[in-house]
Amino acid sequence: MKNIIKLLGISFVSLAFTSCQELDRPDLEDYPKDQANLPAGNLRFFVPFDKDGTNLKNKFAEELSGYPCFAPDNTITQVDGISGKAFKGGGSQVFLKYLNANDFASKASSFTVAFWEKNGDSSNTEFAFSMTSDNWAKASMFALFEGTATSPTVKFFVDEQPGDKWFEWPSDSSLSGIYDNQWHHLAFVYDATTSGMTLYIDGIPKSTKTWTGHGPVKFNSSKINGFRIGGSGNPSEGWMKSWSGSLDQFRMYVSALTPTEVNDLFINKK
Repeated sequence: MKNIIKLLGISFVSLAFTSCQELDRPDLEDYPKDQANLPAGNLRFFVPFDKDGTNLKNKFAEELSGYPCFAPDNTITQVDGISGKAFKGGGSQVFLKYLNANDFASKASSFTVAFWEKNGDSSNTEFAFSMTSDNWAKASMFALFEGTATSPTVKFFVDEQPGDKWFEWPSDSSLSGIYDNQWHHLAFVYDATTSGMTLYIDGIPKSTKTWTGHGPVKFNSSKINGFRIGGSGNPSEGWMKSWSGSLDQFRMYVSALTPTEVNDLFINKK
């Protein structure tokens, strides 16, 4: 009898433990288990935010792989975008989560990150995206925005482990307008041949920051563990606020787009 009771007790504890694990485990049943069969070309990650679906998880799915975003918070909404529908941020620690940025990290040497943004004046430090990673920054790449409407600051961070780089446009009045609550197209273009990153706003190059003598970017793909749109890699840090405005047509290329190509994205609202 004692042995039976002991076995029942062990079974109950095991069942309770398993149940707790299942409560904590993300619901990933919609994600394909094999590597996505991506189309050829330099565009490796694209979220238009307006795919067909019954919920935001599917409407905000990545276009090339078909991977859904994971369980958007109910404060996130779908709003009118520059083209079709767009993402509208929610709470200060709310963002869209993706399994990864497809094969962007393993293929990028030169790269371009481009998207449309609409945001009002904010006193917060807000993150447009982050490629999350097991490192001190909890991200291998991100873009953050702070400052004021008349004197905004934009920072783009890249970490290769070892070595990292901050491309910074601090208190730069030439970027004024990005907090005027109107749609603007932004493109961050890193060219491995020049080691320079150029920030474009509405198809116009603003300035180039150089990673002197660096050359091709080499992300440590083994450390990268996810991708977030509208949030940081470490939201528990109180100053790392999520994007409060809107985002649309989020694209990542494994090439440095030319000025003509960037302007095409702007002119044609891509």
